[in-house]
Amino acid sequence: MNSKKIILTGDRPTGPLHLGHYVGSLANRVTLQDTYKQYILIADLQALTDNYEHPEKVRSNVLEVMLDYLAVGIDPKKSTIFIQSMIPQLSELTMYYMNLVTVARVGRNPTVKTEILQKGFGESVPLGFFVYPVSQAADITIVKGNIVPVGADQLPMIEQTNEIVRAFNRTYNCNVLVECEAVIPKVARLPGIDGKAKMSKSLGNAIYLSDPADVVAKKVMSMYTDANHLKVSDPGQVEGNTVFAYLDVFDPNHAEVAALKEHYQRGGLGDVTLKKRLIEVLESFLKPIRDRRNEFAKDPQYAMKLLLEGTALTEHVASQTLNEVKEVMHLVYKG
Repeated sequence: MNSKKIILTGDRPTGPLHLGHYVGSLANRVTLQDTYKQYILIADLQALTDNYEHPEKVRSNVLEVMLDYLAVGIDPKKSTIFIQSMIPQLSELTMYYMNLVTVARVGRNPTVKTEILQKGFGESVPLGFFVYPVSQAADITIVKGNIVPVGADQLPMIEQTNEIVRAFNRTYNCNVLVECEAVIPKVARLPGIDGKAKMSKSLGNAIYLSDPADVVAKKVMSMYTDANHLKVSDPGQVEGNTVFAYLDVFDPNHAEVAALKEHYQRGGLGDVTLKKRLIEVLESFLKPIRDRRNEFAKDPQYAMKLLLEGTALTEHVASQTLNEVKEVMHLVYKG
């Protein structure tokens, strides 16, 4: 076990997880749990920043996300999985951090600016959403995580976390908090089935880990390929072709995929043939995950028990960190 800790900022429980999550983070978590002390949070508080009118949706999906974690092979004996809202120390730490960050600095965060545009908040952005980089800094530092696997679009969040760490240690003349390092996955992003750059629940262009075989087949057959590939005999475009993007990630026979690309580019290979191959590849990949998920889903109380145990372990660590923070801030009062 590496002495370094790792905190993965986890997933927002706004729905089940999809293949984009697997490529971007879940596969890494399964691998890294054998090497590092790994914390994985189910970010229900963050989910409420833009789902505050639907708390029941967030609550119900906490278990769904946990089932997906177990199904892909995240082991609660190796990884500590916890519910964000059940760690009260996070809210207190976030409040302390807010004094170290200006409104202007958060407003310049590229990730925040992009997501505000994507969600169409305009001037009505909820304050909780606006300051979630500060909350995320608390998530990471509460367990003194120093390695954070994230997508490239989240790098500004890690930068802001480290700014907060440095500001805190400088202001209170201590070394209580530790900086973290971002780790980018090899395949950072999987396109949606519509060919858009990102697979997303909100865009409705995702293949979920829990999707039945017939649903996966239907989604693959609707995939964006090459708008100019009208006849089988036409030369096809590989670049930007969603089917090939998925084959590159999930098809273990790389030599055959390379041959298919060459055939497609010279003409004579139809989209339906390619899609049928992808359906077989994805079903081979997803069936074991789906079967394990169905088994865990038979006993939801057991899955929740594992999650609550991880939450209790995390709260113990969080309490220790917060005590150290309050000590250097002279906020520990004794009679």
